[in-house]
Amino acid sequence: MIVPSATYRLQFRNSLTFERAAGLAPYLARLGISHVYGSPIFKAEPGSTHGYDVIDDCVIDPVLGGDESFKRMIAAFQAEGLGFLLDFVPNHMSASTYNPYWRDVLEWGQASDYAQFFDIDWAAPKLLVPALGTSYGEALEQGKFGLNFDTNDGGITFSYGGLKLPITPPSYAHVLARTEGDEFAEWARRFAVVTPETSPGLKAELAEAAQENETRRVIETAIAAVAADTNALHELHEMQTWQLTYWRVARETLTYRRFFEIADLVGLKVESPRVFDELHAKVGELVASGSVNGLRLDHIDGLADPNGYLERLQKTFGESDPLYLVVEKILGPEEELRAEWPVAGTTGYEFITSLAGLLVDPDGEAAMTETYEGFLGEHVDYAALALKTKRRTLTRNLAGELDRLKDMAGALAARHLATRDLGTDTLRRAIIELVAALPVYRTYVDVTGAHDEDRAILAAAIEKAKGTREVEDEHAIDFLGRALALDFDSPEDQASALEFATRLQQTSGPVMAKALEDTTFYRYNRLIALNEVGGEPDRFGAPADAFHAAMIRRLRRQAAGLSAGSTHDTKRGEDARARLYVLSEMPESWAKAVRRWSDLNRDHRREVEGIVVPEPETEWMFYQALAGVWPPDLKPDDAEGLATLSERLTGFMLKSVREAKVHTSWTGQNAAYEEAIESFTRGVLDPARSRAFLSDFVSTCEPIFVAGALNSLTQSAIRLTAPGVPDIYQGAELWDLSLVDPDNRRPVDFDRCQALQAKLDATPETLLANWRSGAAKMFMLQTGLRVRLDHQDLFANGDYVPLRVEGPAAKHVLAFARVLGDQAAIMIVPRLVLDLLHDRDTPFVPPERWGETVVRLPEKMGNRPFRDIFTESVVKAGSTLSVADTLRQFPASILIPASEPAKSA
Repeated sequence: MIVPSATYRLQFRNSLTFERAAGLAPYLARLGISHVYGSPIFKAEPGSTHGYDVIDDCVIDPVLGGDESFKRMIAAFQAEGLGFLLDFVPNHMSASTYNPYWRDVLEWGQASDYAQFFDIDWAAPKLLVPALGTSYGEALEQGKFGLNFDTNDGGITFSYGGLKLPITPPSYAHVLARTEGDEFAEWARRFAVVTPETSPGLKAELAEAAQENETRRVIETAIAAVAADTNALHELHEMQTWQLTYWRVARETLTYRRFFEIADLVGLKVESPRVFDELHAKVGELVASGSVNGLRLDHIDGLADPNGYLERLQKTFGESDPLYLVVEKILGPEEELRAEWPVAGTTGYEFITSLAGLLVDPDGEAAMTETYEGFLGEHVDYAALALKTKRRTLTRNLAGELDRLKDMAGALAARHLATRDLGTDTLRRAIIELVAALPVYRTYVDVTGAHDEDRAILAAAIEKAKGTREVEDEHAIDFLGRALALDFDSPEDQASALEFATRLQQTSGPVMAKALEDTTFYRYNRLIALNEVGGEPDRFGAPADAFHAAMIRRLRRQAAGLSAGSTHDTKRGEDARARLYVLSEMPESWAKAVRRWSDLNRDHRREVEGIVVPEPETEWMFYQALAGVWPPDLKPDDAEGLATLSERLTGFMLKSVREAKVHTSWTGQNAAYEEAIESFTRGVLDPARSRAFLSDFVSTCEPIFVAGALNSLTQSAIRLTAPGVPDIYQGAELWDLSLVDPDNRRPVDFDRCQALQAKLDATPETLLANWRSGAAKMFMLQTGLRVRLDHQDLFANGDYVPLRVEGPAAKHVLAFARVLGDQAAIMIVPRLVLDLLHDRDTPFVPPERWGETVVRLPEKMGNRPFRDIFTESVVKAGSTLSVADTLRQFPASILIPASEPAKSA
């Protein structure tokens, strides 16, 4: 397996094409990247901004440049020694008429050659298409439907606005029968008995005939007549394999598995050998040719059998040499990546969580909670809130999935005398409570049964579900536990139980994601830096020993997993989080500031429907978000800069309150409430109306900005040296103060990045003096990444050795070593730095403030000189290293034996 030394994530689209990416190759190579890590490249829905709504996995998207441009990009990368990793989507495709597979299913239903390509409930009467803005009857009555004839391919489509659904070819007879003449009577008869095999030829004949003006006129007249006849149009609609419905129906009765709650994305049955082969044909070519060196697999938890899929993928592409694979997988508390999975690791959200624990001060938790709840005027129980939103998500957003699970469980229960009396409502409640009690996104019960980890998780969830007392008959919960563990005697019952377990496992992930990441994380805002994908907002900091333990586990289970800081899915950029961690060190003064700002901004609030907007929860969150995103060099009187910031923050605030689903939501927008939120945001950031607030805000937050920058440098140094592969999100080699998408997917100013890179030969002192530019972070990353390239074996395979810190500032230092034989690297960084930086305007702790603090070295590492890769200075180590001496010139230190030359200098 070829393991990257470091990856750089590029978000194609939004002006970044293959051609532009190719031009970045020299810049990325100089940065020290070994592999470019690209977002999906296959043909996606027209206008897609992300590429996850794929319509054809066999075609490289022409929008990005197509095959030839892709080849030129890969050649440019390879010329600079760069490999390429690809983000691949095995779980879903776009449910769009642009998708040729889906279009064929719409046309022929279960008779389509692709009927088993998608995860569709063919027992349902119709394939529902939830695209209407009103009820079907109202749309029909108002004349919102129409018919269209395509003279190029001979196809007839049923239209609603811009949507054109193909009608099944046998129903063409219903239209053509309205024409006069023997020729069209014959057409009608031929279409009445057409099959999927004969349809393309027959439609081609019709298209050819329609090139004659009179024939085309007759066909179009017949189509217009049907479209104008409400009864005839309805009759034609009812002949189709699909049924147009009001969009809200999707959450209750959708007849296909979707991605989360997005009806526009339909689940794939990638467990089918045929689907697997067709879906991976093109990517297989790219792997075989050496164009693609590894895959990032999107939403692995959505698959019916993740481990089976991964094993098949390795057998197909990596039989002689395993393919580098990482999975998008959110690990729950205490959960580890499954050891049997043939992957290098995850995309790194658990690494972010470990950093949060390290850089948040646990001593500030009580005060932060008290001040947060004091501002709200109420106590907030996070665990109860999370449980409530899980139940709500399953019963409302995923009501259709819940009903299907209830029916499957009921059918299985009815087979046995002991369980046949379990009522459908009881089973429904039991499913809700069990899913809500799961502490992880899903279990992985498969055809081999429940693994030990699954049984432990299920046992704990069963006890928790019983403890809620929401299900009177606890036997129902026990029965579900048996079903999920496949604990039945007969193969038939085991097969039915596996089908139920598979569906529940595919549902529990979306429940967790939508309930926590996309609801609770916007309702519970004590410290929003913790409200991150894979994060635990109720876990407020941890001692350094906990970080060491996490890194030792990481080395054991996923030494080659990605170590992320920012991704296209994170709630905020890595440096925005780093700033907000600082608030844990100053909860009382932050609370005083928020109350002061709230008073200054009282005129910007409005009363809407009996509540003052923004309400305290949202306003508390707003000031944190603003502190995280404020540009380092933005002055409080810069009207143009504030206008740009206002646009970004307004979009974020509207998304936040919709995700919270308290006073408004995506599916039930409260216009008056949202207008009040927007008015407040714009008013607060208007220098003409909020001069006093803006001046106070910047002066109050300046120490946070400085300490946050030092936190960022600490994060960067750790990522360079800890177990895992450093992953740099596009543009995050400089300060990444982005908000949640779409803000974090804005085009990157690579011209500025390259201009700063050209000046990285400046001294550390100069870089720190100009820290607001972000060049100090780029310098650290570029220097460290190039050292990693020179010592790949050490960082890929070396032991992780925690180093003991002693002295007056010991709690403010993290130190560890990577050791492999005679090779070694020592990493020393500051943490919890706010008090150490008082009165400082640069992210650098003066040496005298470390006092006699030292890092104790193992015997075999002591009594030798080390070279600091950032300053090139030599540090003489005895049994200890002085922190003051080691961090005398730069805020963080990575030391390698002084006898080793600077190979990449």
